[in-house]
Amino acid sequence: MPIINRIAEFHDEITAWRRDFHEHPELLYDVHRTAGKVEELLKSFGCDEVVSGIGKTGVVGIIKGNKDSSGKVIGLRADMDALPIHEQTDKPYASKTPGKMHACGHDGHTAMLLGAAKYLAETRNFDGTVAVIFQPAEEGGAGGKAMVDDGMMDRFGIQEVFGMHNFPGIPVGEFAIREGGIMAAADMWNIKVVGVDSHAAMPHKSVDPIVVASHIVLALQSIVARNVDPVQSAVVSTTIINGGSAHNIIPMNVELAGTVRALDPDVRLQVKQRLISIAETVAAGFGAKAEVDYRDGYPVTMNAADQTAFATDVAKKLVGDERVDDNTEPSLGGEDFSFMSNARPGAFIFVGNGDTAGLHQDQYDFNDEIIPYGCSYWAQLVETAMPNS
Repeated sequence: MPIINRIAEFHDEITAWRRDFHEHPELLYDVHRTAGKVEELLKSFGCDEVVSGIGKTGVVGIIKGNKDSSGKVIGLRADMDALPIHEQTDKPYASKTPGKMHACGHDGHTAMLLGAAKYLAETRNFDGTVAVIFQPAEEGGAGGKAMVDDGMMDRFGIQEVFGMHNFPGIPVGEFAIREGGIMAAADMWNIKVVGVDSHAAMPHKSVDPIVVASHIVLALQSIVARNVDPVQSAVVSTTIINGGSAHNIIPMNVELAGTVRALDPDVRLQVKQRLISIAETVAAGFGAKAEVDYRDGYPVTMNAADQTAFATDVAKKLVGDERVDDNTEPSLGGEDFSFMSNARPGAFIFVGNGDTAGLHQDQYDFNDEIIPYGCSYWAQLVETAMPNS
């Protein structure tokens, strides 16, 4: 199953869509222009149903095959939102909005799924139904959760769901996937250390929150080193320390903040419990108080066994066994496709973006050379899962 010829024929058209999205980046749920164009294109393809406003600004297109005897419904998901980054690429289609850019390739994800939708609506060479899902607010807004909470899975009868993300450093024409946790849970925490302020020349009259906070920061590093099983993966990072306003004053408060990443739900819970306990007990040991605000973020993106094996087989038939890494290293980045794959069994795959700048960098650009691979993967996944025979 090589690149589909019909998809290759409208590569330039898909590229034009992608570059238009790139020129007009939108953030979080405020993707009205992007969603509007997606809706317009899906209707022009002749989708059987196009529904907007799911999860605030999400769009779903329904395409029925030439047959519907299987009763099978598969969801394919792409994200639409950009990032609050000022683009530095100098491309002719660079962002026209200062401070916003498609630095993660969601413009390409949207365009590739649109390309697949055009092909599938034209050929309909499958037995069942495909739901093409265009999601807002992946970048920190939990748009995937919003669409699930809005009843998307039940409304369209989605039984399985698949996602894809470009990955710089993986060569063009290659894919990477793994069963189990492929992207990490991404939680956030804030700790307010409350002590007693005093003049810096009289530290004995204080409970110094800077000293207490320093001990907490160091103690948190013991969680991964001494509590998490060494064969598991976790990260505890302190990324913000704020406190004090003058050279000669010991402040009353210091604020810490950071993130926790884990690839296993049990490890995630273990790290959360240890972080809260350490912060509170270390502070108490100094006579201070730690007020911990721990916020669960995106869950672990778990690839189900059957769907992963199937997606791997489709990718291998597309590009060859040697060009698919079926036991790739997981990423400790977060991904809210996890909410969809928690609601229905699914698989998330990486498609190579080539030797480009990294994701979330101001020099990044989606590689248009990978469009035929992504579109063909989507199309062949549908036709293989729901054969018209």
